Amino acid sequence: MDEQALLGLNPNADSDFRQRALAYFEQLKISPDAWQVCAEALAQRTYRYSELTTVQQQLIRETLISWLQAQMLNPQPEKTFIRNKAAQVFALLFVTEYLTKWPKFFFDILSVVDLNPRGVDLYLRILMAIDSELVDRDVVHTSEEARRNTLIKDTMREQCIPNLVESWYQILQNYQYTNSEVTCQCLEVVGAYVSWIDLSLIANDRFINMLLGHMSIEVLREEACDCLFEVVNKGMDPVDKMKLVESLCQVLQSAGFFSIDQEEDVDFLARFSKLVNGMGQSLIVSWSKLIKNGDIKNAQEALQAIETKVALMLQLLIHEDDDISSNIIGFCYDYLHILKQLTVLSDQQKANVEAIMLAVMKKLTYDEEYNFENEGEDEAMFVEYRKQLKLLLDRLAQVSPELLLASVRRVFSSTLQNWQTTRFMEVEVAIRLLYMLAEALPVSHGAHFSGDVSKASALQDMMRTLVTSGVSSYQHTSVTLEFFETVVRYEKFFTVEPQHIPCVLMAFLDHRGLRHSSAKVRSRTAYLFSRFVKSLNKQMNPFIEDILNRIQDLLEPSKQLFFPPLPILFVDKQ
Repeated sequence: MDEQALLGLNPNADSDFRQRALAYFEQLKISPDAWQVCAEALAQRTYRYSELTTVQQQLIRETLISWLQAQMLNPQPEKTFIRNKAAQVFALLFVTEYLTKWPKFFFDILSVVDLNPRGVDLYLRILMAIDSELVDRDVVHTSEEARRNTLIKDTMREQCIPNLVESWYQILQNYQYTNSEVTCQCLEVVGAYVSWIDLSLIANDRFINMLLGHMSIEVLREEACDCLFEVVNKGMDPVDKMKLVESLCQVLQSAGFFSIDQEEDVDFLARFSKLVNGMGQSLIVSWSKLIKNGDIKNAQEALQAIETKVALMLQLLIHEDDDISSNIIGFCYDYLHILKQLTVLSDQQKANVEAIMLAVMKKLTYDEEYNFENEGEDEAMFVEYRKQLKLLLDRLAQVSPELLLASVRRVFSSTLQNWQTTRFMEVEVAIRLLYMLAEALPVSHGAHFSGDVSKASALQDMMRTLVTSGVSSYQHTSVTLEFFETVVRYEKFFTVEPQHIPCVLMAFLDHRGLRHSSAKVRSRTAYLFSRFVKSLNKQMNPFIEDILNRIQDLLEPSKQLFFPPLPILFVDKQ
């Protein structure tokens, strides 16, 4: 690189050197060989900050502060990516020098930015960059860096955190009605730092009241929700946590936030659902600690506080938006875990279990927009959401297996009775529920049709209905696949009632299975058919010759049948 041109980068360089530097780098930007010049410079001239002289290090500090001062006066703010990169530089310099050469780092910055909106913006970006350097678990640190970060946090708590918290309060107070962007940034900073600073600095009347006030300001309430979530998520004494959560809930309820049906903003409701989930789980953690400590009186109060949130939890769980529903599943799961530990359930608790069960069954259902032929990101997210619901169903089975079995049997029987006139998503979920019972009600070696007579009888009745109802002919791929998945899952049924094997084999072999018009169905059915035959090898002997005759044309690649425009199987699955 041009050494003379590089001198123009010095903030104290005269105008001639600066012009030369600008011209050089403009020329470098359009040069096809620029990458080689930069690569050589990196290879030959790599400096470590620690290798610089004291004077050079001081110059870097002064240059950064001078740049920060200049931002207060610029007619236009720097581009966002420049501000973010500058914040990273400040953060890296902070972790290097705070403990030794720059203990007044924050005070120097605060003295420059004051309450200037551009300065505040940069100050908050620097704070987020510092938090990322110190506590971000996605950043891999050496053991030495981890010890350094711990020492930095301890020193900050002793020397400057109260001052930082006061600056956040002043920023929120000054900008809450005039600059929503800066206010949201500040709320994000508070939420990030609250996990490792003294909670009493935030969880006090003046701060909490301000945050609750932000919940009523449309442009601030999502960030306020996230900030409150971080506050309630902070570890603390179980009784104090219970009091904090209850006081928050009282204010939120009196302000109308618990009236979910009157709120149309799904983005806000998703954040609010996450907050309610955090409050519910915090109360459950408090209950667990109090039970462990033998504090029965306060544990009972905590349980009562949990119970009063169940109605709100159910409203969010059943919400038509899956993101809102998904965010409350953790609270729901942990609540069921509490009920599992109780020796006797009250009538209200039994009603809650049934309500959760019905909500799960409803939310498992596909919606009209699901694209089965070209599954994309939305479809993948619903599949993941279904997995979360399955965990809830498994937990429901642990709390009340009899109730789950009876509920599934009721839904399954009523749906299969009229499957010809029922929408595909309702038929699919009815069969899916039967499929999911196999894991929700686990037995040894798949022996679902022996042992407990009432359970075996119920499952046997449902399987008999499944294979004799004709539902395998339903004209939707999701129903077809769920049918085959379920008969293979319960293959032991056919050792108890082998008379149903021929009709299931025909379903596998004809247009419903291996000769289906959908390549996806043909491919999956081929795999399931192999499992079905293998698991029932003793019962297959009378049918082997007929099976081979029926699939002979499918076993000859050179004479492979085609159902335009798709082959019998996916090419890579043949």
